[in-house]
Amino acid sequence: MHRLLLAALAAITLAGCAAGAAGEAERTELAELTARSGGSGPFTLVIGRDTTAYLQPLLDRWNRDHPAEQVTLLELPEAADEQRAQMVANLQAKSDRYDVLGLDVVWTAEFADAGWIVPLDRSLFPLDRFLQPAVSTAVYRGKLWAVPYTSNAGLLYYRKDLLAKEGFAPPTTWAQLREQARTLHEGYGIGGYAGQFLAYEGLTVNVAEAVQSAGAGPILSRDGTQVTMDPARAEAGLDFLMDGFREGWIPAESLSFKEEESRLAFQEGRLAFARNWPHAYGPATQSDIGEKFAVTRLPGLDGPGSSSLGGANLALSAYSKRQKSAVEFIRYFTGLENQRRVLTEGSFPPVWTELYDDPALIERFPYLPVLKQSILSATPRPATANYDQVSLAIASAVSNALIPPFEESSGDVVASIRDQLNEIIRAR
Repeated sequence: MHRLLLAALAAITLAGCAAGAAGEAERTELAELTARSGGSGPFTLVIGRDTTAYLQPLLDRWNRDHPAEQVTLLELPEAADEQRAQMVANLQAKSDRYDVLGLDVVWTAEFADAGWIVPLDRSLFPLDRFLQPAVSTAVYRGKLWAVPYTSNAGLLYYRKDLLAKEGFAPPTTWAQLREQARTLHEGYGIGGYAGQFLAYEGLTVNVAEAVQSAGAGPILSRDGTQVTMDPARAEAGLDFLMDGFREGWIPAESLSFKEEESRLAFQEGRLAFARNWPHAYGPATQSDIGEKFAVTRLPGLDGPGSSSLGGANLALSAYSKRQKSAVEFIRYFTGLENQRRVLTEGSFPPVWTELYDDPALIERFPYLPVLKQSILSATPRPATANYDQVSLAIASAVSNALIPPFEESSGDVVASIRDQLNEIIRAR
């Protein structure tokens, strides 16, 4: 442990030397970081609510082996927007209550720009063995600001028993999904399809996936400085969602769905198809539909679609007084064996590439090859410090269009999104 701390301090010292011309402010910041980084002892992990009860047993393993460096779990709300709000309030107050931060992958730029997290020494982590799209979410302006903990990509869950009865193959296009969802909705009295359609970050993700899967490209450039989506194709993506609500095969109740609500609706047999993250797979296998469902890639306009890249990274609070213990914990928690447990005990996608090719794990989690392909083909969300404003603008514009009497066209919505995003970009 002392060797790792010395290596980290050496990296900080070298960085300070290289930045000698950067000014007194940067040298002062590095000096403060060096002074804090030696702290050890009990610390906290703050992260979104554990809906699968897998997390505490993993923390208990650490605590058994580190009696003087106990980790305490602080759970935040399930919704990403609420998690961010509570973290930001703590960090703006420069509180040392939070040590290790479980960050949504889209928060890296904002938290780094604000000075709320500190850069980490790349040499302490085997990043070359991680999924590279996941690693990219932890890097900002050439520095490593966090360590990938889980990756994520959306999947299409479907009732394979009902598809078999109707002679359907799993859909690969929206036209096929629409036909099958309408048929199953009318024939079995269940919802045809749902995703996460409450007006929060989940809706932004679903909209981004629809736009990308229509061939419109990402809504914003990777650095968040330009609106890049093709308007006509973006309209086609929104029409997929808007027509679903107009025609009834996307149920109106899904306007209140976050991840858990959509998971439960599918798990309880109330949906034929559902877009969700991989963590919904494990609970579904233990439910009444256990042997009746399967997963595939999200469909798109002309073929398989593109998911938004999701996941969580572990970062170090700039105000932590236990940074030595916190860095050791991040190394432990993102290590290979713990990553295996993240999958086997929590059904969350690990970040170690080799786990997706493990025959024993594939036998237990048959969706791993599909998930790996989905992650590698996923589209990252913009690395911008204004991401919360971007997400709110998209979710608000689309949410209004999904509510009866459906007076807005997809063209109106795309124009509104473009106008709002351009205002946000100009205000940076």
